[in-house]
Amino acid sequence: MYRRLSLTIEAGQTVALVGPSGCGKSTLVALLERFYDPLAGEVLLDGTPLRELNVRWLRQQLGLVMQEPVLFDGSIGENIAYGKEGATQSEVEASARVANAHDFIFGLPDGYGTPAGQSGHTALSGGQKQRIAIARAILKDPEILLLDEATSALDAESERKVQMALEKLMVNRTSLVIAHRLATVMNVSRIAVLDSGKLIAQGSHKELLLESELYANLAKLQFSANSDHAS
Repeated sequence: MYRRLSLTIEAGQTVALVGPSGCGKSTLVALLERFYDPLAGEVLLDGTPLRELNVRWLRQQLGLVMQEPVLFDGSIGENIAYGKEGATQSEVEASARVANAHDFIFGLPDGYGTPAGQSGHTALSGGQKQRIAIARAILKDPEILLLDEATSALDAESERKVQMALEKLMVNRTSLVIAHRLATVMNVSRIAVLDSGKLIAQGSHKELLLESELYANLAKLQFSANSDHAS
């Protein structure tokens, strides 16, 4: 349950949400998408409550890539093309290239015509499904980008390449990024730290290391673990 949480994101900013599991990060994304409405308070877009906006129009402004991406029954090409009405094959392939997905798709028996299956349950790996979902968001070219652990299923090399693509996509675009891996959000405009539904701190990575005990502890655990793994 949120407790007087107030967070403002300026147009063109990239804001990251971090915090322990269950603190409410994904719930905020669900509220922005209007999967459900808040029982109290308001979510505003340019000062207008989301309840007053047409849901279809609202979702056309949003590009969402979730931790567990949803693929539809149809081909891989069709799943990417859902991002833009009337998308051409060249646009689909260009988006896939940016998302580091073209090479593995091209290597499949039927390429972009390969069936994705119901909810993507075919031979595709989690990382491959995630890159298809990212390509769909890139093709959509949304005003607001919502990334809910968008690179969580990728190996280290694919994550690096896709992260670079996402950083280009986020330039001059309002973006909300949920991340457990702090290394992926160290350079965003602002990091907001949530705990038990509360916004307990916000600032840059360097500021939060000094000002937020929770954030500093998360950083210490993650970066020391990475160092131990590397050694």
